[in-house]
Amino acid sequence: MATLIITEKSSQAKDLRAALGERFGRILPAEGHLLRLAEPDEVDPAWKRWSSTLLKPDGLYPTKPDSGGNKAAKLQAIQAALKACDHVILATDCDREGQLIGQEILEHVGYRGRVQRAIFTAQDPKTLRDAFAKLKPNAELRPVYEAAVARQQADQIFNLSLTRTATKTLLAPGARGVIGVGRVKTPTLAIVCLRELEIRNFKPEDYFEVVATATVAAGAFQMRHAPAPKDRIKDRARAEAIAKAADQHRGPLAVTVEEKRQAPPKLYDLPALQKTCGQRWGWTADRTLSVAQELYDGEGKKLITYPRAEARYLAENQIADVPAVVGALTRLRGFAHLGEHMDVARPVIRKGKSGHFCDRALEGVSHHAVIPNVNVLDDLDSRLVRLSDDEKRLFALICRSYLAAVMPDYEYRQTSVGMAVPLDGKPVPFRAVGRIPLKLGWKAAFASAESDGKPEEETEQTLPPLTDGEAATLSDPKVEAKRTQAPPRYNEGTLVDAMQNAWRFVEDPALRDRLKEAKGIGTPATRAEVIKGLRKQNLMGADGKWLTPTPAGLQLFETLRAAAPALVDPGTTALWEMKLDAVVTGHADFRAVIDAIAGEAGRLIGALVGQRGPTVDLGVPAATGRFGAKRRSAGFASPRAATTAGPRKRSRKAASATATDEATTTTAKPRRARKAKADTAASAPDIAPVAPISAVPASAAPRRKEPTDKMLAFARSLADRKKIELPAACLGDFDQCRQFLDQHAR
Repeated sequence: MATLIITEKSSQAKDLRAALGERFGRILPAEGHLLRLAEPDEVDPAWKRWSSTLLKPDGLYPTKPDSGGNKAAKLQAIQAALKACDHVILATDCDREGQLIGQEILEHVGYRGRVQRAIFTAQDPKTLRDAFAKLKPNAELRPVYEAAVARQQADQIFNLSLTRTATKTLLAPGARGVIGVGRVKTPTLAIVCLRELEIRNFKPEDYFEVVATATVAAGAFQMRHAPAPKDRIKDRARAEAIAKAADQHRGPLAVTVEEKRQAPPKLYDLPALQKTCGQRWGWTADRTLSVAQELYDGEGKKLITYPRAEARYLAENQIADVPAVVGALTRLRGFAHLGEHMDVARPVIRKGKSGHFCDRALEGVSHHAVIPNVNVLDDLDSRLVRLSDDEKRLFALICRSYLAAVMPDYEYRQTSVGMAVPLDGKPVPFRAVGRIPLKLGWKAAFASAESDGKPEEETEQTLPPLTDGEAATLSDPKVEAKRTQAPPRYNEGTLVDAMQNAWRFVEDPALRDRLKEAKGIGTPATRAEVIKGLRKQNLMGADGKWLTPTPAGLQLFETLRAAAPALVDPGTTALWEMKLDAVVTGHADFRAVIDAIAGEAGRLIGALVGQRGPTVDLGVPAATGRFGAKRRSAGFASPRAATTAGPRKRSRKAASATATDEATTTTAKPRRARKAKADTAASAPDIAPVAPISAVPASAAPRRKEPTDKMLAFARSLADRKKIELPAACLGDFDQCRQFLDQHAR
């Protein structure tokens, strides 16, 4: 009899074969979830008709083989192999969902042989060999598996039951569409709606600051009276009085000089990448993931590690790779100059949670930070020429982050200057701050690119030599009128960040802490798909790169907040996580947790049925043709579109489109990054090797899904010039935008 190793995806199987060969046994990959939960009508035919019913079976929803992608063939291969072996090693991701992906196959086929578990957080050869030298009995992970089953079953019951109820009770008479409700989706909509209401209700306030020129023996500089927000000057007369008092005032300076140092920022996880790319280049969260996925497993590329990372640390055994990675990257033309700011042979290693290499920070985490792939350093030249401009941009960003992490601290001398101007017997403080770089350190990694995204707290200037206590004279005071600004709307990157930090929207301290531990709502792999789903359902739209709730989305939020506030509260996820924690620690039975969440779903169904608020019109156009007529007779648009999740760990509930907006999913085939040359070519970074390399012919670019920034700018200008309204469809669809330009640019 033989041993079978089951991995979560093909890339894991490939890495294991490279690290272990065949010494432990045959290695077969899954494709995320190879099984799905049964549809409600597969359990009870009466559930085929939508109604306000709790869709909870007597036991659990059974599993069924999933037919998506190449799943059926992979399941058949694993089933056949299981018949010929008496020992299985699960080598799926080492989180709750990864445990479910591997163990559900064994449960589904009724496997009764010996099962062990390999635990690893990175996929380099040393980490994998160490993990297989310390295999654990899989029985020790039984509570983790049961917690995953509880989450999966509860999501199916909760999300489907409430989606059907909301659609039946809240959809306007005669309107089309599906009102998708989900534990992650609906609070995400709430985050956007709350910001929109905050902007609409914002009342700007005028305030004033005073700036004057300070003159000393060695020169002149600007000093400013700018009180903290709570003490802002809102009366111009008061500001002018301060300016008058400052004019020609002479007094001593309080000068403080400090030498400071700043460590480099953390490495990137997927949410941090999505936020950065959204802020710098206006990328959607899905576009960032798509480009990263292509860098990870695109044919002939594989330049970065797993992109759906949920940690910003590396394992301590990856310290050994640092010299090789740094050496390879600094041989690239775009990074060669960094050798002037670091010792390439002896990079700086920062361990622990305040640094970048920390085993404790990776406990319970499946994937470390996104970094360059150490296994392809000998073949960078041929890989780099295959990259599109978007891919070059993102790869350069990841390389800069890694190099910065092992470069010296940024060192600088900061001079703080203060002066008190007397007015009505009280001192009015004027201040100035100046900073002189001493050693650029890690900031050199970003000096030739965009800023590192951390704005200075105060406006700084170059100061003349100053000594504490020397006299200065203020002159030419000016009153500057300013106005408070409403908070900005979210773009996809900042919304992903808000989802990850959803604890900020929760008041209860215990729930805040648990949500912080759970890293918010959704997962790095699914947040982009949740946002995309809200847009597809016409609950959320976009104004350029800014996300806004549609009238239907805002109406739905207001209705749910009044009738069933738990549905829009991120704290609901924290409550679930606490229940699942109890399963993992053995303090709760997973079936009891499912029953408790189903009971809460039943209560919320009653609240929605009993609400008497306004209904929601999603604005979904009526379908036409034979199939459209069939859908109209049923009264709904496709229910599957309401609850599907994303492309990682393709969960059986997401694949059947019945359960959740949070299911973690995976793909075996890469999702090709869109080629957005028109708006990226001009600023694509130079990451070519120092030695010239020959370019390969560019492949034909696929049809663009979204308009370029230049197209949108031209379309907006055209609409303004001709005094016509720019259709909303033009903002997100290349063909619609092109048709608009073709029609009106004459």
